[in-house]
Amino acid sequence: MERKLKPIYVQQSLQAKGIRLFSPSDFQRLFVVSLRATQEFIKDHCDDLFLKIRNGLYALRVDPPQEEAIANRLYPPSYISFEYALARYGIIPESVYAITSATTRITREFIVNNKSFMYSRIKKQAYRGYRTEKIGGITALIAEPEKALADYLYFVDLKRKILNERLNVRKLKKKSVVKYARLFGRKSLLKLVKEIL
Repeated sequence: MERKLKPIYVQQSLQAKGIRLFSPSDFQRLFVVSLRATQEFIKDHCDDLFLKIRNGLYALRVDPPQEEAIANRLYPPSYISFEYALARYGIIPESVYAITSATTRITREFIVNNKSFMYSRIKKQAYRGYRTEKIGGITALIAEPEKALADYLYFVDLKRKILNERLNVRKLKKKSVVKYARLFGRKSLLKLVKEIL
C-alpha cells in the first residue's frame, strides 16, 4: 500500500533539497510514489501548496523561483536574451518587464503570475553564445552580452523589433558581436552590426 503524503512533509522535503521547480516525474522520483498518486497530490494542492507554472511544471507557493530560473524550464531549449539580457547588462538603459528568450522552437509567449515570458525562434546554427548563471539556487542559461546584442539586431534586421537608439556598446567585444552575427547568415545583419558598433 502506498504511503500517504502530508503537505508539510512535501514542502519541507522540497525546500531541504533546494528544489524550486519540478515536474510530476521529478516529484514521483523524489517521493517514490505512483504517477496516479503524484497527479492527485499535485492537483489537490495547486491552490494552497503549489504554483502551477504551466502544465507539467510546478513550484512551491512559499518559495517560488526567480523569473529568470523559470524562463529556461518553461519552454526548453531556450536561453535568456534580447531586451531582457541587454537591460541586465546595461546595454539598454530602460527596464524591461517581459523575460525575453531565444529558442529553436516556434515563437511563443506565456503569462505566468501576470509576468510575460516571450520566446523568439532563431536558427539552430545560431543557438549558442550563452552561459550558465546561478540565480536563486537554480542554474539559468543567459546570453553573453555580445550574443544578446547579435540576437536582438537579427530581429531588428528582420523588421520584427525596433532599434533602440540608446544602445551602450562601449564595453562589448566588437569581434565577438560580429562572430555571433555571422551565425545568422545575413549580409544585411552584418552591415547593421558594423553601423551600430
